[in-house]
Amino acid sequence: MIVFDLRCGRGHVFEAWFGSGSDHDAQAARGLIACPICDDTHVVKAAMAPAVPGKSNRAPPPAAAEVKAALATLAKLQAHVESTSEYVGGNFAAEARAIDAGDAVTRPIYGEATRAEAAGLAADGIAAYPLPFRPRAKADA
Repeated sequence: MIVFDLRCGRGHVFEAWFGSGSDHDAQAARGLIACPICDDTHVVKAAMAPAVPGKSNRAPPPAAAEVKAALATLAKLQAHVESTSEYVGGNFAAEARAIDAGDAVTRPIYGEATRAEAAGLAADGIAAYPLPFRPRAKADA
């Protein structure tokens, strides 16, 4: 069985079930399909979204309690980083290079860097890691 959304000449849209696509075509050619609202037999297939089944190999979404626990852990991590490090904003790459070269006081820092700046730090062997959150100093600005 297959279901089609159909539309009559007066714009009424309705559903109809058929044994197959060719069954629909045969009935439509003989004028056997009529609008249940106005009885119009000038009926065509209406646009419809395809029914796409989900993948059977996907894991179910995490439970609300798991999501809440993960967000709490992330909030604790953010609080720790922000209370024990200095926020240097968009100067992160330059400040990390200065610390690495010994031209700035060695201290934990965090801030923003472009992808190119982060790649440059990594290529030069300067340890820097992306944070899984947006710094509050940036988020509040």
